[in-house]
Amino acid sequence: MTTSAVVVTFNRLPMLKEVIAALQNSTTKVDHIIVIDNNSRDDTVAYLTSLGSQIEYVRLGENLGGAGGFNRGVRYFMEKTNDEFVWLMDDDTVPLADTLTNLLKFADEKDQFGFLASDVRWVDGHRAKMNNPSPVNRARKIPEDSTTPEKLKNATFVSLLMPREIIAQMGLPITEFFIWGDDIEYTERAGRLAAGYFVPQARVIHKMKSNVGSDVLTDSLDRLPRYFYSYRNKIYYGAKRSLMGHIRSNLRITLEFLRVLFKPGVDHRKERLQVVWSGIVAGHKFKPEIEFAEPKD
Repeated sequence: MTTSAVVVTFNRLPMLKEVIAALQNSTTKVDHIIVIDNNSRDDTVAYLTSLGSQIEYVRLGENLGGAGGFNRGVRYFMEKTNDEFVWLMDDDTVPLADTLTNLLKFADEKDQFGFLASDVRWVDGHRAKMNNPSPVNRARKIPEDSTTPEKLKNATFVSLLMPREIIAQMGLPITEFFIWGDDIEYTERAGRLAAGYFVPQARVIHKMKSNVGSDVLTDSLDRLPRYFYSYRNKIYYGAKRSLMGHIRSNLRITLEFLRVLFKPGVDHRKERLQVVWSGIVAGHKFKPEIEFAEPKD
């Protein structure tokens, strides 16, 4: 069972070094380490170049966001390698020595799957709130001490294993998403072909600055523009769900808009409303084309 690891990076060299070292020290060998550089500063270029043949280095001419980086990484995996699986992660995702071993062990036990998601922890050992597993039964929450694999509705690109044959059928991540929701859309697309699973034995550490989720009500103003992509992309992938799923998605977006509009004590309310509304409007016109790779001969 052969695996390419794809790491998307942008100006986080100290963390990137730790991620690459962890991949190189994996108990189960990673056959290709593919680093997609979203046009980082010169220090990242110098370091990655110095690694030579230890990695496959792809430097982009501009920052295409996480979505564009993963699009290019999955394309490289499909067109430049013959590996059976691609293992996707951000540049602040540190796998444990046995993470890949446990993902592949579960993969070997399943006839078919769309994706496998790791148990993503923050540095204190608790679940990373940005990466809580999303079970098919949304009424329940998977306990932190769970040892039982479960079917998922979707997952993030923070340690995600996908089979080559599924990608050949479904295409690549959507570059135009830029950031936020590209992984949700992609795993839900995969899940329509074969079930996705949460693998609790396959842990990684997501070294975010703090263990908080994203919230347009409280986030800092400098991060506010990215919520345009969040709401635009939610409108797009919500429309791809079943009728009831589409209705629930639109209801959640409406309730979030009303929270911004009416909740007391919200600072810079006008700016927050504007970015949410502009994302919603753009989402109804957003019709990106799904690309497919040309598999390696």
